[in-house]
Amino acid sequence: MTRFRPCIDLHAGQVKQIVGGTLDSKTSSLKTNFVSPHPPSYFAKLYRDNGLTGAHVIMLGPGNTEAAREALAAWPGGLQVGGGINDRNAAEWIEAGAEKVIITSFLFPSGKFSQERLDAVLAALGGDKNKLVIDLSCRRVQTAEGETKWFVAMDKWQTITDTEVCEDTIKSLEPYCSEFLIHAADVEGLQRGIDAELVAALAKWCSIPVTYAGGGRNLEDLDRVKELSSGKVDLTIGSALDCFGGSGVKLEECVEWNRREEELEKSQKA
Repeated sequence: MTRFRPCIDLHAGQVKQIVGGTLDSKTSSLKTNFVSPHPPSYFAKLYRDNGLTGAHVIMLGPGNTEAAREALAAWPGGLQVGGGINDRNAAEWIEAGAEKVIITSFLFPSGKFSQERLDAVLAALGGDKNKLVIDLSCRRVQTAEGETKWFVAMDKWQTITDTEVCEDTIKSLEPYCSEFLIHAADVEGLQRGIDAELVAALAKWCSIPVTYAGGGRNLEDLDRVKELSSGKVDLTIGSALDCFGGSGVKLEECVEWNRREEELEKSQKA
């Protein structure tokens, strides 16, 4: 069943919505859609009160540790956390209240995938893959043969790794995690629509839960993800939400969409 999943993106200690392709704090090119006047705990409680499980808290760069801990404290066991997670701190974040930890960049030293590092993170979690989410957020790359493929992007989505997001990659990683989180960084924050081709591909490749993020604008995009994935892929909507200053869709509409889908699923099973 496709679900709407919310997020809390943290940048410099504040809740923000950022155009993903510009996410490089070392330059002046950063484009921010929204800076919230509310603390992270406000959104954690908002999601908790509306039963929006599976939300991810992402620390975009340094200076976000306390903000992330504040969110987790507001809903212990209800949020996933990512950004700077490695084998040394993964267990600490679970102890701080994270339901699951999300890893990306740590798995790709010098832009190359490391099975050794993945094993180390899993070991730090006591071998419990149910506490681990692998983030395969990606960007489109044109190959020498003229094909367009997706490759994992790390370091705030600025560095393209050697790992293609494809069926072989997905199948090789599924035994080590409980779900995937995949941002389409090229359309993240632009509110111009989802990467429909990627959504359809993820539904075909993945046999465990997967959340897609990037370009979601409205309830129609939720319907489209449901249709494209046959209900196998969840959708995160960020910048378009009213609680993040957007005008495309209200959070309460997404909550109601989830409720309708849950009722539909129950009636189909009855």
